[in-house]
Amino acid sequence: MEFLTNDKLVIVGAAGMIGSNMAQTALMMGLTSNLCLYDVFSPEGVAEEMRQSGFDNVNITATTNVAEAFKDAKYIISSGGAPRKQGMTREDLLKGNCEIAEQLGKDIKAYCPDVKHVVIIFNPADLTGLVTLLYSGLKPSQVTTLAGLDSTRLQSALAKKFGVLQSKVTGCATYGGHGEQMAVFGSAVKVDGKPLNDLIGTDAFTAEEWETMKVDVTKGGAKIIELRGRSSFQSPSYLSVEMIRAAMGGEKFRWPAGTYVKTDKYDHIMMAMNTTLDANGCHYTMPEGTAEEIAKLDASYAHLCKMRDELVTLNIVPAISEWNKINPNL
Repeated sequence: MEFLTNDKLVIVGAAGMIGSNMAQTALMMGLTSNLCLYDVFSPEGVAEEMRQSGFDNVNITATTNVAEAFKDAKYIISSGGAPRKQGMTREDLLKGNCEIAEQLGKDIKAYCPDVKHVVIIFNPADLTGLVTLLYSGLKPSQVTTLAGLDSTRLQSALAKKFGVLQSKVTGCATYGGHGEQMAVFGSAVKVDGKPLNDLIGTDAFTAEEWETMKVDVTKGGAKIIELRGRSSFQSPSYLSVEMIRAAMGGEKFRWPAGTYVKTDKYDHIMMAMNTTLDANGCHYTMPEGTAEEIAKLDASYAHLCKMRDELVTLNIVPAISEWNKINPNL
């Protein structure tokens, strides 16, 4: 079996549904011959099932010991937080999961400071990613969060609406915070070659339908909980492994990623931007859109800042004036 790299990939939270799906996806993609499954609950059952799947020439280890798991790690994907339950928003998980993220960052700094890239997917991902970055000592380009799931939900919704393959819906992007305040950008979208803006307001797709779709996209995770009785696990698993594959130098990641942003307008925050994710890390440019879309992005940023400042109050994140003392890379 051919592998993209022999570097060690650690999946945090590997005993859960997201983590176990990430393990299988990484092996099916042939990412690495060195896969470590880590969880505070024993992931040995997942490891054994992966071995019994018959993947060739790969060393699969499982441990509940963080020092053992992170030793020599070069790539990490973490789903190691509490999942959403019925009736919960991503923001409801704020305090507990950000405390987990703080410890994750400290463990990275202690046991694998030479890690190349870390993907954070446990919610609220923008804040858990920010906290992980702050305490890990890594460069901003080395830590990304799952944000592309909202863009794929937009693509899926439009494909179903117009009865076309998802590949026929291009230019889908959502920016800002991964949550119900995320900004849905439709101005660059094309459906089977036709600009979406030319379709909005017609009998085929009324303006009211478009507004409803944008809301539904940002609540896509809650819809999965309603339909399946549990939070999403297959879609975030797949997309997060696509992200780490891009960081390993593999196929380009097609969607926006959550990344650390510091500009004159958006300061000291983790949010989805127009990103390039590859072996050089994650780099971003400002999204381009209509005045209304940019206003939605501004509102999403303000919402993230409110949550970030709540973490300052809770003593999980130090005040902005102290950030650079903890992590000079910021």
